[in-house]
Amino acid sequence: MGRCKIHISPGTIFVGQNPYHILVMEPCSMELRKDPITRSWVLMANGETFEATTAACPYCPGGEAGGVTPILTHSIYGQHSGVLVYPHPRPLYRIEGESERRGDGFYDRMRALGAHELIVEGAEHNSSLSMRTEAEIISLLDCWALRIDDLKRDARFKYITVFKNYGETSGQQIRHAHSELTATTFIPRRILYELRAAQEYYQLKERCVVCDIVRQEEQQAQRVVDLSPRYLAICPFASRVPYELWIVPRYHHASYEADMLRDRAYAELAGILKRSLARLEQVTDSYHLVLHTSPNTNRRPEVPGYWNTLQEDYHWHMEILPITEKRSKSYSIKEVYFSSMPPEKAAARLRELPASRKAAPQSKLTFDEGKQSK
Repeated sequence: MGRCKIHISPGTIFVGQNPYHILVMEPCSMELRKDPITRSWVLMANGETFEATTAACPYCPGGEAGGVTPILTHSIYGQHSGVLVYPHPRPLYRIEGESERRGDGFYDRMRALGAHELIVEGAEHNSSLSMRTEAEIISLLDCWALRIDDLKRDARFKYITVFKNYGETSGQQIRHAHSELTATTFIPRRILYELRAAQEYYQLKERCVVCDIVRQEEQQAQRVVDLSPRYLAICPFASRVPYELWIVPRYHHASYEADMLRDRAYAELAGILKRSLARLEQVTDSYHLVLHTSPNTNRRPEVPGYWNTLQEDYHWHMEILPITEKRSKSYSIKEVYFSSMPPEKAAARLRELPASRKAAPQSKLTFDEGKQSK
């Protein structure tokens, strides 16, 4: 099979570290392979070659995203919010065609069918969410809901979510402030475990497991970092890493996008997210944020009746995993998480930290300055 080549020409872009690289990726034959033991899907690529030139960040004012047309220019309350959605310049998934799932002996493989979008959070190049206004965060939360809702209308996709890699050690490929959306023809293993556990708990107790977690955390108050009338920020009981944070609705709802688009009451969620990140960024400069929402019920599940209790047993939430340690743990414990700090201590420390941050001086990179960089 041939190599996946990236070369310069008008079109799709990729922004690397300074100096900024404008690149184009030709379509390559990525595929998904299923591990028959763990039942997780693994993306396989054929390798890439790069040729690059320097230029300014195309997502900053003046760059106009390298000539690529946005999927969505977001507006809320009749005004452009500054949030823009583009096709990801280095997509993990391609939206055209079908998955073409097939057997290879007893193995399974299929095309990397899906969607991969880049959500540009505003004009400021390297602004943290904690430094944005609540109005700007409201716009971003609304954009997330709109894109998930739109892609759930495509019956090819089983799961759509949003994630954000922030900071030097988070693995982010693009420096301009952004989040990402993926739509896949399979349900990721972690989400599948959640769905099955939630369903089993509901069948046993006729209650939502996350609702029970919320009630117990409110009663004990040891791991609560922030509380509002509708939302709870906690360091979960079995935190995988120090300062892991969950933001959970105190009321029950399975679907983030349906919940948010029902009345667009984003202000409270924007506030607790902003405060939580402000506290977190005082103990780490990098984190992963992942939105956990319900799977796409517009697609028929393989097992009849699989989603019968989904609206009752699943509970959307956000998970934020800080990166606080520079060295990886040994392989022997990679599947058993090790946290060097109990969540009770982490929550107590986060509660003591200021819930807002002062803006640091921003280094502004102009389009012309970027072109001159070497």
